[in-house]
Amino acid sequence: MPRYKHYDYNQTSMVVINFEEQIQPGTFEYALHHLISDRLDLTLFDDLYCNDGKAGGRPAYDPAILLKIILFAYSKGITSSREIQ
Repeated sequence: MPRYKHYDYNQTSMVVINFEEQIQPGTFEYALHHLISDRLDLTLFDDLYCNDGKAGGRPAYDPAILLKIILFAYSKGITSSREIQ
């Protein structure tokens, strides 16, 4: 079982912002979040990560988060990885 970095949409940053409350129902961002989090089966990526603790390695970013970032950027016309950064 691969290890992914823990993320929590209810977490707060230096400024108190609940990121899950910022996504409003009926928007593209909400639909994208719902589809990737609840509808897509991303377990096919699990076999590609060999950082389950036996072989060592740092926890990876969850593919769901990365997919959300890429698809959202592409929807805004941003295709350069430097611009996405």
